[in-house]
Amino acid sequence: MSTRLNGKVAAITGAASGIGAATAKLFIAEGCQVVIGDIQEQQGVALAEELGEAAIFQRCDVTKEDDVAGLVDAAVSRFGKLDIMFNNAGIVGAIGPIDTTPVEEWSFTLDIMLNGVFFGMKHAARVMKPQESGAIISMSSVAGVTGGLGPHAYAAAKTAVVGLTKNVGAELGSRGIRVNAIAPYSVATPMVADAYLNDHTDVKGTHKMLADESPLKGRPGLAEDVANAALWLASDESGYTSGHTLTVDAGVTTGAMPGAPRFAEYRPLVREAGKSGMD
Repeated sequence: MSTRLNGKVAAITGAASGIGAATAKLFIAEGCQVVIGDIQEQQGVALAEELGEAAIFQRCDVTKEDDVAGLVDAAVSRFGKLDIMFNNAGIVGAIGPIDTTPVEEWSFTLDIMLNGVFFGMKHAARVMKPQESGAIISMSSVAGVTGGLGPHAYAAAKTAVVGLTKNVGAELGSRGIRVNAIAPYSVATPMVADAYLNDHTDVKGTHKMLADESPLKGRPGLAEDVANAALWLASDESGYTSGHTLTVDAGVTTGAMPGAPRFAEYRPLVREAGKSGMD
């Protein structure tokens, strides 16, 4: 059995379902002890029980600094330290045209997806700086790397996470702490099912839709793909990587689209005034 995180301790927000749950399971399989943070108490407790003694659940609303501080403190109290902080919690948030977006929906979206990341970085740094080691990972999105791939508030928050990752990484590197982000495209999770199909239970339908639309023929994005990226960033294998945003997107941010690219077939060189070829 692989133990790429043997002896390490992680705290994960939004860990009761979707990408967070997939990451918690993978981290524990790799030898880690995990604090599962979420507002979904029933699911979080059930997951912790399923994962055994290497996992505990701690209720954590990432819009509340005290909750995030408590999540970090729970890791130190139960397992003696914190090596990995994964700021994963998120929602789709406010959707619609910029001129009709309600300010309260805008603010609530940023509270979760930007302020929650700030709180996670802040309190992870609080315990990692004295030990002079650690890995902080935050969830961005392809919508934070290029335009047009997410709602406005979502894109603003995810873009800010990329910038904050660079800045905090520049600060904490001298203390032995690495800070990175992950930018996925859509993956088959309940949240994406709700956003695309208006049914959070239809993960199977979302899986098919993403497979049909994927730039990688027939290959949808999965929660496990993002969990594997988090595993690499959390492990010593990425020990020389900091301030980086790792895309997990089938090439979407490079312009990849389903089917052959527009200019994939050969034709003679196109010249001025309708002429072609070298002559």
